[in-house]
Amino acid sequence: MSNERTPRRGVLLIVASPSGAGKTSLCRRLMADHGGLELSVSMTTRGIRPGEVADRDYHFVDDEEFQRLIDQDAFLEWADVHGARYGSPRAPIDRALSEGRDVLFDIDWQGARDIAEKCPHDAVRVFILPPSLEELRRRLVTRSQDAESVIEQRIQNAKGEIEHCEEFDYVFVNDDFDRSYAELAHIYHAERSKQSRNIWLKGYRRALLNEAV
Repeated sequence: MSNERTPRRGVLLIVASPSGAGKTSLCRRLMADHGGLELSVSMTTRGIRPGEVADRDYHFVDDEEFQRLIDQDAFLEWADVHGARYGSPRAPIDRALSEGRDVLFDIDWQGARDIAEKCPHDAVRVFILPPSLEELRRRLVTRSQDAESVIEQRIQNAKGEIEHCEEFDYVFVNDDFDRSYAELAHIYHAERSKQSRNIWLKGYRRALLNEAV
């Protein structure tokens, strides 16, 4: 009997958290350990920055093209951020899922909500909580990227973001990186194993029942 494990439907894994809770580090390790998981590449109207590579870091377009895509409902989600627009093009995500490839979104709760509304059967939402707001502040201070006023604003923003964690499918506290990574990896593996995503199972089950013994 064939051991072929295709066709399958991909997983759309959405990970959100307050700034400083460890989301990006966890996502990077998950991608490093799972070659079949690819990061969604956003589209933006802002200019390219030194060191960035077009179509690897972002798809760079002008305002006119971005608006045209909005009018065509071509984004899973989009938002205005600091004078520029950012969005997640729908076509490459739909193509990846139909081809059995898994896509990771490192995004905020609002983007997660928009994507889940448009892809209710594919989206898996994970929210990562900090151990405490004091620990969150300590992490933000330690990474030395922001002024004190910015850090305080991030703490206030975190409270608003945490209020929405109940909208997510999975929620856990990142108080230990290795344990949190194991939690995230277990979620990903479990979602990949769902019958609804493994279309090949129907034929495989039929072959098992028809197998001569």
